[in-house]
Amino acid sequence: MEIIRQRAYARAGLIGNPSDGYHGKTIAVIVKNFWAQVTLYEWDRLEIVPSLNDESIFHSIHDLAKDVRLHGYYGGIRLVKAAINGFAEYCTQRGLSLHDRNFSIRYETTIPRQVGMAGSSAIVVATLRALTDFYGIVIPKPILPSLVLSIERDQLGIMAGLQDRVAQVYEGCVYMNFAEEVMKTEDGFVYGDYEIIPTELLPPLYLSYSTEFGEPTEIFHNNLRFRYDQGDSAVVHAMKTFADLTGQVRELLFSKKTEQLSCLLDQNFDLRRSICQLPKEHILMIETARSCGCSAKFAGSGGAIVGTYPNNETFIQLQTKLKKIGCNTIKPIIQ
Repeated sequence: MEIIRQRAYARAGLIGNPSDGYHGKTIAVIVKNFWAQVTLYEWDRLEIVPSLNDESIFHSIHDLAKDVRLHGYYGGIRLVKAAINGFAEYCTQRGLSLHDRNFSIRYETTIPRQVGMAGSSAIVVATLRALTDFYGIVIPKPILPSLVLSIERDQLGIMAGLQDRVAQVYEGCVYMNFAEEVMKTEDGFVYGDYEIIPTELLPPLYLSYSTEFGEPTEIFHNNLRFRYDQGDSAVVHAMKTFADLTGQVRELLFSKKTEQLSCLLDQNFDLRRSICQLPKEHILMIETARSCGCSAKFAGSGGAIVGTYPNNETFIQLQTKLKKIGCNTIKPIIQ
């Protein structure tokens, strides 16, 4: 029996986020320390198997309340189901025939949840990769992130941009330009200009995430989208500035002047803070990292931070101080 296993990895936004949904520019890196994996094999009926992340048995009412606070109300089955439906619609609309064999599918994930590391989109990407293998369907690489976003946005109401999906499809370190003048439309999907940046150009990076405090991406993006659509001048200006910062970081990376990156990463967070009400726990993460002499910004919607550090001694100090406020700190594996 053929067993198909496909993975997609966590993502950290290095610069420019959250402008990807607002005609901006971003650079993001894959974090291979954490992944979502989908396993699929032929079965007599189509079956979606619950994972440990869909647990519905708790030790007490307080245990349930803690689980909801950390993880929200939904596990990953809704993501797998939506991905299967989106894949079926994609094939039907394009006249792509699918064989009539059924399958059993299950997922598992090690990506910390509700801390802005793209755990939801990783499940969708891994599911689509497994389905394309099972059915022998090819989805063009530039289109795949847009298909993933449409599944999350249109079927599940998750408001986000393309950044996470592009990073997870292309992997490594990716520069993305979503300016209106560079956007292309192909096969009914809109996508931007994507460029792989060699990972050896990156400076030493750390990633730290809270084990106690997270925030679903929907909460952050729904508020920001409303303000942007209303023409809030501060938000509109911020999105343009995020894009400018991204262009500067790209130039510094290719010119190997990475010592100048730290101030630009800090500017990214400071600008974000100026337009958003941020949880005090997340601000404390940033301030703690900066007190060690490291740059710091949100890796996503909140709950995880990313930045540069000057040396290993500083990294150890960073780990120690962030651990005291309930955070795990790692050196991300980026390939």
